[in-house]
Amino acid sequence: MKNLIKVERARHDLSQAALAKKVNVTRQTIHAIEKGRFVPSTMLALKICQVLQIRVEELFELEDTDWE
Repeated sequence: MKNLIKVERARHDLSQAALAKKVNVTRQTIHAIEKGRFVPSTMLALKICQVLQIRVEELFELEDTDWE
């Protein structure tokens, strides 16, 4: 799954640590999501979207391999 978290964080002038604090996870979790190593839960994805003021469909995108 692709995501635009890094881009949106920059747009909001938020570090990984600042976003992590706002959604109550570690900075490493945000890093892992950005790198595609971790798929967030629905709850976490919604929290991130609320903080970044963006819709889920705009922040996360399924890739062809996600359907396999």
